Amino acid sequence: MSGGVDSAVAAARAVEAGHDVVGVHLALNRMPGTLRTGSRGCCTIEDSNDAWRACDRLGIPFYVWDFSERFKADVVDDFIAEYAAGRTPNPCMRCNERIKFAALLEKALALGFDAVCTGHYAKVVRGADGSPELHRAADWAKDQSYVLGVLTAEQLEHCLFPLADTPSKAEVRAEAARRGLSVAAKPDSHDICFISDGDTRGWLAEQIEMAPGYIVDEAGTKVGEHGGANAFTVGQRRGLRLGRPAPDGKPRFVLEVRPKDNTVVVGPERLLAVREIRGIRVSWAGRPPAEATGERWGEDFACDAQVRAHGDPVPARARLEAGPSGAPAAHDAVLVVTLDAPLRGVAPGQTVVLYQGSRVLGQATIDAARSLDRVA
Repeated sequence: MSGGVDSAVAAARAVEAGHDVVGVHLALNRMPGTLRTGSRGCCTIEDSNDAWRACDRLGIPFYVWDFSERFKADVVDDFIAEYAAGRTPNPCMRCNERIKFAALLEKALALGFDAVCTGHYAKVVRGADGSPELHRAADWAKDQSYVLGVLTAEQLEHCLFPLADTPSKAEVRAEAARRGLSVAAKPDSHDICFISDGDTRGWLAEQIEMAPGYIVDEAGTKVGEHGGANAFTVGQRRGLRLGRPAPDGKPRFVLEVRPKDNTVVVGPERLLAVREIRGIRVSWAGRPPAEATGERWGEDFACDAQVRAHGDPVPARARLEAGPSGAPAAHDAVLVVTLDAPLRGVAPGQTVVLYQGSRVLGQATIDAARSLDRVA
């Protein structure tokens, strides 16, 4: 229970369904402070108190579990390391993968609980063979299946998402008000939870040793200078402060971050259009497509690809290729996704999630994104 309205209503529905429910708030921040600022941040003392009040209203036990050390190691340190390597990570994916549905679920099962129930907008259904499948929620505007794409079949067996079929967030808030939950009108949290002021670049500057370097265009010509390449991300337009305008007078965008030589490459917007994505650390949310396993491994299969939590899915074809070990079932296999229509500004470190209809097939961390125009 984060202290927000979604998890409070999810807990209420679980109680109403007859489950034996215990509310757990995760203490993830070692220095939580006492107050939120509007919709920024989470895991504060205020959030913990809101979760406790909701549990008190529902008549269920409430506990705070301190996962701050594991959160720092698995999410915050990973975030810093990825930016230091010139990639753009998604900390929500890592938190779901390593904290909420790994550390939390492991502890819950060890204590004898059957499932972790959360306020995520997503759905678990049973396939024709009885195995669990992850699907989009009824309200696509609030759908959070993308950030749950890292869940495995074993984890989905122990997940409950009571908000799956709720048609809108407005209905959740109205239900919270009817139930007398004090969080009914509480703002949603946004941005990166451990960067409460929203200034990612400023926060990174305190974590990573930044060094001045050059900004070059797609031909390698110096067009400006920067204070640290690690603070930039592919697709960025603002904050470049270029000394030399583009020949056509149009804005330039970050095309690539090269941490090894501390260089930022910029160019026209059209060179951000990506047609091929190569992903590593592949996982499947349930049974993988037949073409991705066994004797048919290496064949293309049709899917939709999504690279942002609230991005539009794009029709694509995907296949697995051998990684360094050369073994089809190996964790180091490479997922190659060819897009029917280009996506703009795809950065290494982001996550590509594959769908078929409403079903989540699986995900991979983007290792490379290829612009055919830039290759040409």
